[in-house]
Amino acid sequence: MEPRSPQMRLPGVTIGHWTDPSALTGCTVVLLPEGSVASREVRGGAPATRDLDALSPDKAVTSVDAVVLTGGSAFGLAAAEGVMRFCEEAGRGVPTPGGRVPIVPALALFDLGVGDPKVRPTAADGYTAAAAATGPLVEVGQVGAGAGAFTSQWRGAENIRPGGIRYAESTLGDLVVGALCAVNAYGDVDPGGTEVDLASVANLVPPFDYASDRVHTTIGVVITNARLDKTACFVVAQGAHDGLSRSLTPPHTRYDGDGFVAVATGEVAADVDTVRLMALDAVSRAIRSAGS
Repeated sequence: MEPRSPQMRLPGVTIGHWTDPSALTGCTVVLLPEGSVASREVRGGAPATRDLDALSPDKAVTSVDAVVLTGGSAFGLAAAEGVMRFCEEAGRGVPTPGGRVPIVPALALFDLGVGDPKVRPTAADGYTAAAAATGPLVEVGQVGAGAGAFTSQWRGAENIRPGGIRYAESTLGDLVVGALCAVNAYGDVDPGGTEVDLASVANLVPPFDYASDRVHTTIGVVITNARLDKTACFVVAQGAHDGLSRSLTPPHTRYDGDGFVAVATGEVAADVDTVRLMALDAVSRAIRSAGS
């Protein structure tokens, strides 16, 4: 049974998917209100990303128009081109002498080994996902960037479990922090409250080997209605990874590309450390919902 679609409490933010269920791949687009600010952090050792450097706190870009999560490994980053075209048609982007240039960072996960490896999200598919981003409901499960995403992959093909797109929110009065995650984890979803079972790790079958392949990665977007600058968004992205570390075992291996973009839409005054803690909570609950 597919999980119930939650409803976002972040006005102006919409999420859309394109899915090829037969090829087990897809892409997910988060469209953002004008003036949204973002930063990022990547902790996995094998990332596939596009335009994340522009989100560094020391770079000149001050706003972001959309974020793309995609399957297809680095090939799937082409989906961002279609989202840029969608945003350009909507009059979004940084003003330049040659017209507006939309800022659309993208993160990819590896799903080429579970479906048809020749089918990857394209620019046209990214455009379709952006056009589907309407309303507050978030479709979750094996859809979009999570169509070919699984967990417990270190336990062998016969023991993998569905991961997929997951969403959770943390609220404090008017302050909202939402976490959208595409969970394609090498390790297990950790329900919390227990220590890592090293005996179980030592007896993994087939023989446990971090270096066996590079077919994993959990990626996500944290969105808050807090009023934050890029440096504060970077701190929130760090908190997102703290949430990942609490909910996946092992996290951030050298063969994952784990990465998060943190976005602030700017409606509510808030302390950055409060938002970071809420991001940790939202990410850990989003990922843990894949294990329920």
